[in-house]
Amino acid sequence: MKFILASQSVRRKEILNKINLNFIIFNSELDEKKIINNYKRPSLFCKKLAIIKSELVSKKFPEDYVIGADTIVVYNKRILNKPTNKKEAINHLKLLSNSKHTVYTAVSLINISKNVNISFIESTQVYFNKLKNKEINYYVNKFKPYDKAGSYAIQEYSNIFVRKINGCFYNVVGFPLSKFYKLIDIELNLI
Repeated sequence: MKFILASQSVRRKEILNKINLNFIIFNSELDEKKIINNYKRPSLFCKKLAIIKSELVSKKFPEDYVIGADTIVVYNKRILNKPTNKKEAINHLKLLSNSKHTVYTAVSLINISKNVNISFIESTQVYFNKLKNKEINYYVNKFKPYDKAGSYAIQEYSNIFVRKINGCFYNVVGFPLSKFYKLIDIELNLI
């Protein structure tokens, strides 16, 4: 039995390594910008992206369990994607300052040969402290969060931005480990 992570995310790789899962990485190479978001709920768009990623890789590896995942940050029903430049990163963090936002991660698990096609969404509420401009500028200049949804990574310096979270910490990092583990251990008996 082989698992394939349809992502090149270093964070997802590190998280899955915590449960000693035997897996390889094969990037789906999905261009997310080409996927049209016609969903009223951002979480459903997130789920769609995770499913597409796992479907793309499953076609190449129909005998294996393929894991697709996608994480988004939502503030006031608006998805804060990975910032394209410094100005956008700063604007994201200013929006999140002194407020609550939700991080959604969708996970899709597909094995074509065994007729497995399961997906779920995990959500975590994150509450930010009031951020000073100098904190935002320092973070963006030093850590260049251009590959991070919402322009921050909770597991690095920006963890000082966080007042509290309600939900799974690893979901905010990029993969809801506990819920996934229960799925493959209890529901599917794959461990």
